[in-house]
Amino acid sequence: MSSYVLITPAHNEEALIGRTAESIIAQTIRPLKWVVVNDASTDKTRQVVERYARENPFIELVNLERAAGRHFGNKVRAFNEGFARVKGLNYDFIGNLDADISFGPVYFENILKQFQLEPKLGLTGGMVHTTINGEFVSQEVALDSVAGAVHLYRRKCFEDIGGYIPMPIGGEDSASEISARMHGWKTRTFAEFPVQEHRFTGSATAHPLHSRVKEGLRMYSLGYSPMFFLVRCVYRFRERPFLIGSCAAYCGFLKAALARTPKMVSPEFVQFLRNEQRGKLKRLIGLKGV
Repeated sequence: MSSYVLITPAHNEEALIGRTAESIIAQTIRPLKWVVVNDASTDKTRQVVERYARENPFIELVNLERAAGRHFGNKVRAFNEGFARVKGLNYDFIGNLDADISFGPVYFENILKQFQLEPKLGLTGGMVHTTINGEFVSQEVALDSVAGAVHLYRRKCFEDIGGYIPMPIGGEDSASEISARMHGWKTRTFAEFPVQEHRFTGSATAHPLHSRVKEGLRMYSLGYSPMFFLVRCVYRFRERPFLIGSCAAYCGFLKAALARTPKMVSPEFVQFLRNEQRGKLKRLIGLKGV
């Protein structure tokens, strides 16, 4: 079985990162290296990771210092610090794993098998189930998309896209995934391999409704088609906060459009993405007509 490495940027994850560590240690196929980048945490994240690292040599802790606060660009910088620690290793796959994730002991064994079965598979991961009001609810992402919390790349694919690019309001996960497809790689989520996320995405410091507004701003910055994003918002009416969450997301998108906010990606990227989205809308209309 091929080898893999994992990198986890962690900022104030004392309460949750232990679950992630226990999940990784229990894997039937462990990573060659798991680098946890303690990104200027002010809680006991460092001490928690140090305890696991003492007993598991494949775990490496990197401590960063910076100004206080969360910022999407900080996550990319922290990831790159971890990436520097694995560059000399002989691995086949590289993962960006959030610090609030847990999964069963055969999770990575199953994921690695999928890479073996499909040589053009460049990026994959399991279906994330997020905790909302004490219950785990599936994110139900499109199967050609992969939640940023569990990105696992074929090394060649990751090299082709040039890694993650810092983006002020986030979206680096989506940008890297779309870039992978631009370079001819397949991206895929496997719903049969569930993953638990113990904190709602984007809710570490923000109210869920504010997070949805930021989602709209982010999708605009990535070049999403207005029609496609509207359909996406309608589809997500049933997600909490019901209806108002989708309205908030589209308001964020419209706000960015009216302000003529610059796109954070190239014109070629936008064209590729909108061609993809146009094709999806055509297929959706065709299915509705059956």
